[in-house]
Amino acid sequence: MGKGRETYGKKDVRTKKEKKRKEKELKRIERRENKGTGSPEDMFAYVDEFGNITSTPPDPSQRATVRAEDIQIAVPRNLSSDPDDTTHSGVVKFFDEGKGYGFIKDLENKQDIFVHASGVIDPITEGNKVTFEVVKGMNGWNAVNVKIDREP
Repeated sequence: MGKGRETYGKKDVRTKKEKKRKEKELKRIERRENKGTGSPEDMFAYVDEFGNITSTPPDPSQRATVRAEDIQIAVPRNLSSDPDDTTHSGVVKFFDEGKGYGFIKDLENKQDIFVHASGVIDPITEGNKVTFEVVKGMNGWNAVNVKIDREP
């Protein structure tokens, strides 16, 4: 068998690998030479009150005390909606009577809410303006007691 020819692409890849290997070796030698100069204090980084990383430690006199009882770890509740008002209004985005389900777009928060035929009181079609109640289902929010909105 004859010796295979080396193409330009293979030669280019080989030279890049060699160059990378030499750069890595130079970095290794440089780290070995500068090994004794680093102190643990040089490796510390501090975060100031604005979240920026600095090399200077914070001033202990500026420290603020925080009580553990004041820290709240939770999702903030939606304070804008009235808990007594459970009825929502929306527009039927899609409803298939044959399959028995569809979706309603809530006018208040623009969310799509699943509706099943068992939760429908009045017969609905796409584009109807409806009022409904929202309950938590297995896979998200479900609309129940769906009625056509007959307000003038």
